[in-house]
Amino acid sequence: MSRKRVTIATIADEAGVSVPTVSKVINGRPEVAPETRHKVEALLHKHGYQRRVSQESMPTGLVDLVFTELESPWAMEIIRGAEIAAREASASVVISVVHTHAGPGRDWLERLAARRTDGVVIVASKLSPHVQAQLTARSLPFVVVDPEGDPPPVAVSVGATNWHGGLAATRHLLELGHTRIGMISGPPDMLCSQARIDGYRAALEAAGLTVDPDLIRRGTFLVDSGHDNGHAMLDLPDPPTAIFAGSDLQAFGVLEAARQRGLRIPQDLSVVGFDDLPLSRSAWPPLTTVRQPLEEMAALATRTVLGMGHGDTPESRRVELATELVVRESTAPPRS
Repeated sequence: MSRKRVTIATIADEAGVSVPTVSKVINGRPEVAPETRHKVEALLHKHGYQRRVSQESMPTGLVDLVFTELESPWAMEIIRGAEIAAREASASVVISVVHTHAGPGRDWLERLAARRTDGVVIVASKLSPHVQAQLTARSLPFVVVDPEGDPPPVAVSVGATNWHGGLAATRHLLELGHTRIGMISGPPDMLCSQARIDGYRAALEAAGLTVDPDLIRRGTFLVDSGHDNGHAMLDLPDPPTAIFAGSDLQAFGVLEAARQRGLRIPQDLSVVGFDDLPLSRSAWPPLTTVRQPLEEMAALATRTVLGMGHGDTPESRRVELATELVVRESTAPPRS
């Protein structure tokens, strides 16, 4: 027996509010008390409320791409992939920056409702219950790229094989003969950060080496973090002969820290990055790194969200694209 469709009136009655109040919450209108909004959103999520299709909800050819920051070349690779996939589908991309890892807020949701987007791709962010409830209530499909934490069970997410990437980078350094290998990772609450550390640990343990906690540092995925953590590792009484950085930008910071100390790359210190940004090929020396298929990840997320808007069901809720070690000139055997 099919379940009876939940209406706005049903939600209003259960929440003890008026039908216009529920309608305002669904449409992201601001004139609702926070506690009332929270109660209504919880009921919308509980009942899996879906807004009826109307002329206003017909496809507009717009996909929203949402970042927490745009200052990294990493973001440019994501934008390129999303734009290519959207263009192939005769759609356009709207880029938003929310400046918080907690995810989009109410103002963004109101703008979203005003432009009647067809779907949302959320990049490197947490998907709060509030945002999830609002998108679901609007019948808006969404996909999370490289989610910060565990995405909700109902969310579709696209990432990379970060564990395998960490394993391959560390194994490469071990095969060159390094045994003191440092690891600089990103924020601890990001899934990709922990997965890369886990891959690093697995490679060391498989080689019969003890993981030295002094050789694991956490920071951001930016240049300054690689620079500062690189200096800290090289200050150790027994410094590493190689450093695996959790991003190419971090690796560039390590290269600068080594240069400031008069160390030669790779003769005195081997460095591996993660991402394979275009800048990595033109760095000096060209950077050994783990290729993360950023453009392909964004393109897949965009095609998926557009397909969901046309009624397609994704084959999997969690997709991980393969990483690949790219060996260049920043790694070599340690000095005797």
